[in-house]
Amino acid sequence: MLLKNVHRAGRLVDLLLSAGRVRAIGRDLADAAGEPAVDAEGAFLLPGLVDSHVHLTQWAAARRRVDVQAAASPAEAARTLRENAGPGDDLVLGHGYRDALWAEPAHRDVLDAAFGERPVVVVSMDLHAAWVNSAAARRFGVDEPTGVLREGPAMELLTRAGNVGDAVLDGWVAEATRAAAARGVTGIVDLEYAPVGNWHRRERPAVRVAAGIWPEWLEDAIAAGWRTGDRLAGDRVAVGPVKFVVDGSLGTRTAYCHDAYPSGGHGVLRLPLAELAPALRRATTHGLDVAVHAIGDDAVRVALDAFADVGCRGSVEHAQQVHPGDVPRFAELGVVASVQPRHAVDDRDAVAVHWGSGAERAYPYADLLAAGTELRLGSDAPVAPLDPWDALASAVHRTVDEREPWHPDQHLPFVAALAASSAGRRGVFVGDVADLTLVAEDPRRTFAERGAQALRRTEVVATLVGGEFTHGGR
Repeated sequence: MLLKNVHRAGRLVDLLLSAGRVRAIGRDLADAAGEPAVDAEGAFLLPGLVDSHVHLTQWAAARRRVDVQAAASPAEAARTLRENAGPGDDLVLGHGYRDALWAEPAHRDVLDAAFGERPVVVVSMDLHAAWVNSAAARRFGVDEPTGVLREGPAMELLTRAGNVGDAVLDGWVAEATRAAAARGVTGIVDLEYAPVGNWHRRERPAVRVAAGIWPEWLEDAIAAGWRTGDRLAGDRVAVGPVKFVVDGSLGTRTAYCHDAYPSGGHGVLRLPLAELAPALRRATTHGLDVAVHAIGDDAVRVALDAFADVGCRGSVEHAQQVHPGDVPRFAELGVVASVQPRHAVDDRDAVAVHWGSGAERAYPYADLLAAGTELRLGSDAPVAPLDPWDALASAVHRTVDEREPWHPDQHLPFVAALAASSAGRRGVFVGDVADLTLVAEDPRRTFAERGAQALRRTEVVATLVGGEFTHGGR
């Protein structure tokens, strides 16, 4: 295919695409190419955008659940659920409660008062907690008196409560990938808590998927001989990294931190160094990359210590709080910082309340970049929307409301943020895989002239994966 009239590096050019790659870039290539042509009409060319941290099944499901993220109290969350739940006696599923700033805690009694015997399960915004009423507790065997589960038990409950059957769920996932393509996404790293074998039965997604493996399925992957990057299903789904979880989250107050929380304790250390290091060694010696969830500063230190002990590379997912002395270790160890800039925007008030002096160590993106760290941007969807423009805007301008940017000294330069949103690509060149995003105007100019909110509304003209249109172009 000949893609004509695209803006690249300040001038209009044509791109010859074949066999999934960019074969030539120039002007008036039509005669030599002998290929069908598509006129991009002056759209601005970018490398394909990649979301480096997604929980795709949860994101697909959350798009259909009752959204309670704006609720400022348990009672308000229950009221929102009741007003928006469909009719009948079936299970009500809500998503997005944020109790880090609530004056009173979530409790099953509040949901009981609103729903009686109709079962209700509400997922926290950070996916690390689940809140149920008595009817749901009986259905799913929850014996926690408050009705609030955290960490592993919460994730197991969500897997069961969200089971709508493979056919329905697979349809939701396919639709979610098409929606991502419409925002210019060409690839995701899917770190869903589920067997990656699920991809064998699904239709071809509209984006490339690196399907992450959780430790529960690591031995199965090794037995199957899978290595990261191997084709898993079709031409767009490959084996991704193995995900290990060191701690919890800020929102649930389970991130493992050096400073104690005002409510007491230092969070939850789910995977200490003595267990993490051999787990990394087991995965990497079998050709599997590793992605280590670590949010609190002490958790990040555990993750980096494990990388140092094993001598392997990989990524730290989130890195929301980092000891200053650990910042240069990312580059020294060759460890990628896979971060989600919208979290910094959303968590600024929770950081002030729960991390105290640790706030100075929170979301140090510019410090990491200055130290030579390789950055990747993502959403952690459904914790934030699967929209790379939102992540990019949050990285370069840390506010989403009328307030001044939070810690603007940690803003990323636009060019660096765009590269981190494109899996490290800094342009489109001959020989590149033809994963491309076309937008109506230069996004750097959009931001410079109209600001971050305009950047969030960037118009995506077309998206191509391997030279094939997945959005627009028709």
